[in-house]
Amino acid sequence: MSATQKIATPKKDDTRSKFIPLLALGTFALGVDAYVMAGLLPLVSADLHISASSAGQMVTVFTLCYALGGPIFATLLATRPAKVVLGVALVVFTIGNALTAVAPSLWVLLIARAVAGIGAGVYSPFAAATAAGLTSPERRGRALATIMGGLSIGTVIGVPVGMLLASHMGWRGTLWLITALGVVALIGIMRLPQVAVSPPPPLGQRVRALASGRVAGIVSVSLLGGIASLGLYTYLAEFIVDAAHTDQTVWAMWAWGAGGIIGSLLIGRIVDRTRRPFAAVAWILVLVVASQLVMPVAAHTAVALAAVPLVIWGAAGWAIQVPQQHQLIAAQPEQATVAVSLNSSAVYLGSGLGSALGGVVLGLGVAPGSLPYYTAALTLVALILHLTVVRGAVRRGGDAVTAP
Repeated sequence: MSATQKIATPKKDDTRSKFIPLLALGTFALGVDAYVMAGLLPLVSADLHISASSAGQMVTVFTLCYALGGPIFATLLATRPAKVVLGVALVVFTIGNALTAVAPSLWVLLIARAVAGIGAGVYSPFAAATAAGLTSPERRGRALATIMGGLSIGTVIGVPVGMLLASHMGWRGTLWLITALGVVALIGIMRLPQVAVSPPPPLGQRVRALASGRVAGIVSVSLLGGIASLGLYTYLAEFIVDAAHTDQTVWAMWAWGAGGIIGSLLIGRIVDRTRRPFAAVAWILVLVVASQLVMPVAAHTAVALAAVPLVIWGAAGWAIQVPQQHQLIAAQPEQATVAVSLNSSAVYLGSGLGSALGGVVLGLGVAPGSLPYYTAALTLVALILHLTVVRGAVRRGGDAVTAP
């Protein structure tokens, strides 16, 4: 009987895990939507007659509603099956993008981005938790990496394609493309089997989870990483124009996104093999700091040289989420969904703050070419926090990633 169970269980896991790419299809659409807007800032600001820093607030609204509004609406849908919640989230996400495509003013644009952000905020943590439930614990790193890979592939493919489309059809044409992607992802979710997944917890439960010093430290690192990452990426086009003295910025999006694919697809295997997520996060943060410090000098010296730190930054920036999720699951093994949603909220809250603060810094007269120095300093703070607060907690509780 036990021998039969040993044979049957992996077969079941393999059969159910084939549905994980369907979940990644939705995160692909999210990845295009979340990151293409940074490349469209010049077009949006020119069309609506607003400044680039004002246009950048549409990224702020999207990410803040993702981090704060998503959990609230996820709580209201908590009694529904995961498949239903994922479908409703994609419907809201698609409606938000359609409204963005027809927005006649900045205020309508911001409202539309808020709607899209709420849909994305509900979908992403449910997709991650569902992917974890579709596979065995020892392959959970690969499952989470596949979901993150959907985001990064959406960035490396969707962002440049969206920008090229915008150059011929305007930025609104790109938003219609994203709307179509949401519809395709919704069709894919309809094929998903019913999966028993705990719903993302309400905000109150998340706050109570932060009472753990280890959880609070890990979440703070994700928050600072989000601030530094999207704070720079939102204004990457402006950085290239100022530092490299060229208005050809699509290549920078390609380089950053290509690094994202490499990092997000490799990190799952690395964490599963080494089972040392703490060490992985430390090295990732070191790479982010180094690459961002090198970027201004490389871009000023030669455009081709700037691609190298962009690829490294993209790979490291995308890779960090998987070991962070592993650390949180290890810290809260009895509430894996709480752990995943905490990390997701921290990253996107940080992203919203980062895009807002980036606009403030530029508004104060700081040259866009100097922005990486500010984000590298924030990442260095995250590294110090990781090596002190989180390290002390890991030593007391171990660095294992085993979770039920």
